[in-house]
Amino acid sequence: MKIYLSSLFLLVSTLALSQTLQDSLTFDPQRQQNAAQRLLSGNYGKAVTVGAYGEITYNQPESDNGELDIQRLVILFGYKFNDKAQFVTELEIEHVEEIFVEQAFVNYNVADNISLRGGLMLVPMGIVNEYHEPTTFNGVERPAVDNVIVPTTWREIGLGVNGRIPEASIGYQAYVFNGFKSTVNEDGEVIGFLKGSNGLRGGRQKAIKSTIDSPTFSTKIEYFGILGLRLGLSGYFGRTQASDEIDDVDGSDIGVAMFGLDARYAYQRFAARGQFIYATLSDTEAYNDLSGNDLGSALQGYYGEVAYNLLSLEKKQRLFAFLRYENYDTHANTAGTLMSNDAYNRTDVTTGLSYHIAPGVVLKGDYQFRDNALEGSNVNNRLNFGIGIWF
Repeated sequence: MKIYLSSLFLLVSTLALSQTLQDSLTFDPQRQQNAAQRLLSGNYGKAVTVGAYGEITYNQPESDNGELDIQRLVILFGYKFNDKAQFVTELEIEHVEEIFVEQAFVNYNVADNISLRGGLMLVPMGIVNEYHEPTTFNGVERPAVDNVIVPTTWREIGLGVNGRIPEASIGYQAYVFNGFKSTVNEDGEVIGFLKGSNGLRGGRQKAIKSTIDSPTFSTKIEYFGILGLRLGLSGYFGRTQASDEIDDVDGSDIGVAMFGLDARYAYQRFAARGQFIYATLSDTEAYNDLSGNDLGSALQGYYGEVAYNLLSLEKKQRLFAFLRYENYDTHANTAGTLMSNDAYNRTDVTTGLSYHIAPGVVLKGDYQFRDNALEGSNVNNRLNFGIGIWF
């Protein structure tokens, strides 16, 4: 591990002069880019571009020990083959011990505002799954809706098209991906990856020897026609994937139809965002009978957030005070004899500060009031602090 990290940082240092010069911090939703988009647009005549983002967090639940963690460190590399073909990849180190490839795709510009892409890519659903760099969202932790319902970071292997229609102020994405993995047969025992507490999250394949027996379709349309406002409508449709030994068994896979609506707005020192995600899952009764799990037949989550910059616009630094309310339920509906578990109907209220001391560096602190709908339950509130960087 030490040799691997040393090699990465040596390469980053060697290529420092070729990194993008674009400011990594913007408060205009219509101009906001994620890490991959910055690499694609920020070559400035250089063949190789590099970047990174990461976050260090401290979580202190009531009545429990606190936890310090380098949650993630992500190294980004981009290469420009010519004016049309580019390659982008992200290498992620989680908790100083796990290494993942978060993105790895080729982008080919067919024409102005139209590109084809193929490889490991983010599924365009909601806000944070595509825009999860720590300087781009308030709160030490990502919104729970974007962790439990979406589920961030959600990426799969696929191909598709993305672009813009400038005259209509519309952006679009459309991809064919492999899907979630639902079941596997090991030593004669069926193991189910999907369950009631976190829905589809356990089924993310992350390009790790991904199995596929039926493709899925993902799309997102965004509207930029009103100054300061960015609206998004997302959809994802298909079936989960089962291992070869049991893919013909009733209940080994389920159908997934997910819809998302999101909005971001900024005006001078005020900012707001909101999101609604709903997923309906079919054949969950047979899936639960086969796997012994408690997967719901519908997932639902939403949040609304407001923020205000306490510093004047003339200052280069920003200090945002924010408040976010979110509700997420992985048992929004259940099929067959499965009863809804009220503990899975959860509510978080998060309030705190985000202090952007320089473009690409943020200090965060917040307090979370956490609850669920189960009578008599006791969910620990939580105090959080964090440091985030992105360049």
